[in-house]
Amino acid sequence: MFVSVLTKVVSRFVRDQRGATMLEYGLLVGLVAIAAIIAVTAMGSALSSMFSGAASQL
Repeated sequence: MFVSVLTKVVSRFVRDQRGATMLEYGLLVGLVAIAAIIAVTAMGSALSSMFSGAASQL
């Protein structure tokens, strides 16, 4: 009995495509967030030194 219920649930999940678009958008948002974090990390020290230099000249 448990196997038949599990089989029905899995087959219904595989046929349902509504969540696929949400998953794709979620992955896209995740990739953009990772790219933003990498860009900020890479440019962080350069920006910090630029602002420190500007602050010391004031």
